[in-house]
Amino acid sequence: MKYIQLTEQYRPYVSLIQINRPKELNALNTELMQELSQTLNSLDANTHVRAIIITGNEKAFAAGADIKQMADKSTIDMLAIDQFKTWDIIKKTKKPLIAAVSGFALGGGCELAMTCDMIVASETAKFGQPEIKIGIMPGAGGTQRLTKAIGKARAMEMVLTGSFISGDEALKYGLINKVVPVEIYLQEAVNLAESIASMSPIAAQLAKEAVNRAFETHLDEGLHFERKNFYLTFSSEDQKEGMQAFIEKRKPDYKGQ
Repeated sequence: MKYIQLTEQYRPYVSLIQINRPKELNALNTELMQELSQTLNSLDANTHVRAIIITGNEKAFAAGADIKQMADKSTIDMLAIDQFKTWDIIKKTKKPLIAAVSGFALGGGCELAMTCDMIVASETAKFGQPEIKIGIMPGAGGTQRLTKAIGKARAMEMVLTGSFISGDEALKYGLINKVVPVEIYLQEAVNLAESIASMSPIAAQLAKEAVNRAFETHLDEGLHFERKNFYLTFSSEDQKEGMQAFIEKRKPDYKGQ
C-alpha cells in the first residue's frame, strides 16, 4: 500500500492504520481513500481484529482533501468520479473505529475523524471545515455530522467562516472523547481500543450499530442533500478561483459567480 501503513496486531485484537502522506499533511486523495476503504474491509472480515485505530502523525491527522485533484473538475466530472463511494464503505465498517488525532484535522480530515466512532485528540489538535475558503462546502458529512455533534450554531459558524476549534473546545462541545498531551495521544487511543477489544466482539458490533442508529436517523437524507450541493459548487467560477489560488498560494478573488 502506498499511502496507508497497517499494523494488524498492534495490540491483541487491535489494528492500527496510519495515514502516510507526510509531505502533503496527509491530504486525502482518491488513491488513499481507496486504500483505506479496502483496508477496513479486510479488517472487518478478520476475526482476530476487534477494534481499529486510524491515525496520522503528530503534525496532521489529515489536513483535508487533495485540492489539486479537484481544482479543474466540473459538476459532471465529480458525479462521474463518485469519490464518496469509499466514504460509504468506511461508514459501514462494523468494528469500532477510533480516530487518534494530533495536529490538523481539517476538511476531509475532520470528516474522516467524525466518521469514526470515537476521537482521542492531542492538545495540538485543530478541527475545522474550511472548504468555504476555497469556494466550496463540505461534501463527506461535514455539514451533517458536525451539526449533530456540536449543534447548529457552532457548526454554522465553523462551516460558514472556515474557523478552527482546538482540542479543548472540541471536548467541551462534545465532538471528541478526550484530549491529552501530544506525547500520549496514541497510547490513550490504544488504551480505549484495548478496553473495547476485551469485550464481546458480537455485542460490541451490535451496540455500535444501535448507537449509530440513534445518531444517524435521517443522516443518509442529509448526506444526499449535502453531496448534491457540494457537486454544484463545481459549476461556479468561485470554485475554480478558490482552488487555483490555493495551489498558487495566493489570496482568492471571489466574484460570486
